[in-house]
Formats: sequence, structure tokens, C-alpha cells
Amino acid sequence: MTSSSSSLALRDHDQEHVLVLSVLFNLAVNQPNDPEFPYLGIFECMSKLIQRGVDDKQWLLRDQNIYIPYYAAHIIGSYTMNRADFAEKAVESGIVLPLMELLKGKISWAEQRVAVRALCHLVSHERTFKAIADLYEQEIIELAKEIACNCFQVVYENFLAVKKKKLRVKYHCNLLTRGLGGFELENRKAEKWTSQLQCWSLYLLNCFVKQERSLNLICTEDFLKTICEMWGGLENPNSVSGIGLIRTLCYTKIGRESVAKLKRVIKSLCNVSRSSFDWQYIAIDSLLLLLKDPDTRYKVIDIAALFLVDLVELEEIGEAITQTLLRDFHKIKYGKLKLMKSKKAERALEEIWDLKVERKKREKLMSEEEITERKSMVGELKQRGNQKFWCGSIEEAVKTYTKALDLCPLKMVKERIVLHSNRSQCYLLMKKTKAAISDTTRALCLSGTVRVHSKSLWRRSQAYDMMGLAKESLMDCLTFISSRSMKSKHTKRRVKIPYYAALMISKQMNATWPFNDAKSKLRSRHQRKVEKSNGRDRFPGKHSTLCLSLLNNLI
Repeated sequence: MTSSSSSLALRDHDQEHVLVLSVLFNLAVNQPNDPEFPYLGIFECMSKLIQRGVDDKQWLLRDQNIYIPYYAAHIIGSYTMNRADFAEKAVESGIVLPLMELLKGKISWAEQRVAVRALCHLVSHERTFKAIADLYEQEIIELAKEIACNCFQVVYENFLAVKKKKLRVKYHCNLLTRGLGGFELENRKAEKWTSQLQCWSLYLLNCFVKQERSLNLICTEDFLKTICEMWGGLENPNSVSGIGLIRTLCYTKIGRESVAKLKRVIKSLCNVSRSSFDWQYIAIDSLLLLLKDPDTRYKVIDIAALFLVDLVELEEIGEAITQTLLRDFHKIKYGKLKLMKSKKAERALEEIWDLKVERKKREKLMSEEEITERKSMVGELKQRGNQKFWCGSIEEAVKTYTKALDLCPLKMVKERIVLHSNRSQCYLLMKKTKAAISDTTRALCLSGTVRVHSKSLWRRSQAYDMMGLAKESLMDCLTFISSRSMKSKHTKRRVKIPYYAALMISKQMNATWPFNDAKSKLRSRHQRKVEKSNGRDRFPGKHSTLCLSLLNNLI
């Protein structure tokens, strides 16, 4: 193996190239910290192989050489993942330039993916970051931005849109499935790989943001608006995602100022903050960073306060949200200063003040008799609200539940959860989706993550669906099913997924399919070409409809 790997790049006609590389690939994946091959010159060898694949197309298409650049870049990424000394050795071996060629898409999107992965590992080490950034910083930033924004379009047009298996690039199919899968598996793997390509591109940018490099290139209006929608999909729950990159930007002055200008980005952060996403706390942290900065606070508070008001009782971080929002509320309340443009946001801060300060004071002074009396009244009002709901008097039920919530002591957490959740159901029937999301979020904050209130999850999922927020609806629905399965484990009952939840998941999975935009753009482009080449009136009536239906089937 040692002799084969050292002379690999020098051979012209050797069909053992791929065999040797596949063995090295498995070794690198399974033993990435083993120093044997890194210190025998494997990086220099892989560098030459990649460069040859880029420069010599005849050699690349000979035998099975087409696989070599992919395997070579993957080997580099695996060995440089954990150890900084390996990364230093790789940079000294001149590996960055060939990887940059792959990053530019000189071969295909498959090699681009492993090149991004390798560069992510190289720049994640402090020792090698500066060496790479000094030479390739601007180029890497521009390429990573382009890949993150366009990778789904590229993969769809070059792979997924090809509906006949025989017409697909054979080596792509083999790389995706190792030659053991069918058409459906290829599609699933292609989706996973494309999500990884996007996530690694965002991670690459994140490494530069952490060092506060090229912030002016990253903080462009169009790019920030685009990345707030990048979430990595269900396959990459631990990825940086667009929200993760925005949070890192919010640790910098330039980043905060750039993000605070864009209402679309702020609203996206707010929506994620009231969701079941893994990035919920990252979104909240981003908003708090913006609110703590005096220069950006009043650019975002009018929007952020309307969402964060529902999260002040969230375990662990609720107190931090309260303190940040009420930081200078005394100037508004007692100084009569007009620091906020929105009356709704001002009322939200007053509500937080009443809940977290005034009510706590009042309830501390209550006697046991008064608390007992209130408990009894709350129970009666809840029953009355339920009766009005079942009788169809929805608005009256809302008023009754609201009165019960106003009387309910803060310590009666279970009762408050039920009241908020019941009122949210009323708001759903009244088509007041924002109010329904607010109430369900408050119920979920009170219930915590250990014993999450599943009814509130389902109701919030419905509300998000009515608002057209498919990702948020999907994540709530999945968490709803997960909470039911956790309960069934405790009771040792068989897990049953409700039919209505299965329908919702199916609907939102289709709505959040990451290739939807790419498919739509390709279809529109094809239709314009047909119209341009044949003229609008050449295929009148049924013939025109037939042509468009055939085109849709192809796409």
C-alpha cells in the first residue's frame, strides 16, 4: 500500500488506481488520526491526482479514473478533520490549489461537495486558517456563497431532473449508492448530499466570520435574505444552517448592523424562536444580541418584542429574555419617553412587566384563603369556557378563558397550560392564527421539554400551516408525534401515528422539498424556450395543452 500510494500519481495506464484509492478511502474514514499515510506523503500524492484530473480530461475519462478526484478529496478531508498537524502538512503539500479547482466546479458537483468538506476541516484549525485565508480568502468567500445559494439548482438540473436512469451520469449513481441502489435511493442520497454541500458551504463562511474576516463580502442584503431560509433539512439537524451563520454574524458589530436593517431576516429569526427547530435557542440568542446592542436595539425591538413576549417563561433562557426586553422599560413607563414606534410592541413590554414584576408582587401578598378561592374560581371558569366552546359560542369561550388566565395564580402551571391551549383552539376556529401561535407557544414554554404539551404542538402546527409556514408546521408536527411515542414508551403501549398528523407531515414534506424552487425555475425556463422557438400561436387549443403536459412529465 505504501509503495502504491507514493507512486500513484505518476502512473499513466494502471487500472489499480481506484482500487488503491478505495482502500485508502476506507482507512482514512475509519482511522482518521492514524499518522502513517499522512507522514508518508499522501497529501502530495492526492494533490497531484486531483490536479491531473482537472487538467487532463483524457486521463480522467480513461478506465475508472473518473472516481479518483472524488476519493482523493475525501481522503484529504478525513485526515485533516481532527488533527491540526495533519492539516498543516496538507497545506504545505500544496493541497489547497487543487481543492480550489474542484470548488469552482471544474469536474462536477460531487467533487465540489468533498472539496468544500476538506476546506472546512482545513480552515477550522487556527494553524492553517491564516495560511489559507491570506491567499484565497476572497475567492473562497465568493465561491462558498455561490454554492450555498445555487447548489440545489445545479444538482436538480444535472441529476434529479434526469428521469431516465440510463441517461444519468453513471459514476454519480455509483458514488451515491455504491452500485447497490435503485432510482429512489439515488434521489434520496442526492438530496442528502446537496444539503450537506450547502451546510458545509455555510460552515466554511462561518469560520471566516468567527475570525471577523470579509464581513463586508458576506453581509450583503441579498445573501442575508437568502440564508435565513437555509435550514439543512431533516438530514442535517446539527449543521450550522443559515440561522447559525446569522448568530455568528450577530457577535460582530458589522454583522449586527447588517442584520438589523432587514425585516425579513428579523421575522425569520422570530419565527424560528417560536418553533420546534433545533435552532430555536440559536435564533433567540441572535435576537438577544441585537437587542443588547444600543445601536441596533430600537431597529428590531418593534418586531422582536411581539414574538419574545411569548417566551419569557421558557425554562433556562426566559429570565434572560425578560431582562433584555425590560432593560430600559422604566424610561417608557415612568419617563414617558417615546423610544418605540409600535404601540403593539409597547403593550407587549407592559404585559411582560405586569406578568414578571407586578403579578409576582401581588401574589406574594395574597393569603392562603385568597389563593384557594382563586383556584376554585379558575376551575369554574375553565368548565364554563369548555361548555361555551362545545356549544359553538367561540368568542364567549375566549373571553371566559382570558378571565380565568387573569385570575389564575402563576404557580398553577398545569391550569395555565390548559387555559392557554384551550384558548388557542378557539383562535384557530376564528382564523386568528397569530393569536393561536402566541397561546400555544406560551403553553409549550410552561410545559417544558420533558413533558411537552402535545395538544399545543398539534394546534401550533395547524396555525403555522394556515399561515403558510411549512417548515415550522412540519417540525411541530414531528415533535408532536415524537411526544406521543415517548408517552407510549412509559405506558408500554403500541405507538399509533394519527392519520391527521400523517397527512400534515406528507403535505409539509412536499412543501419543504429543497428542490421545489429549482424544479419551478427549470420548468419555467423550458416553457419559455418552447414559446420562443415555436411561437405562442403555433400549437393552439389541445395541442398546446398536450405539449405542456408532456413537458411537465419530463421535468
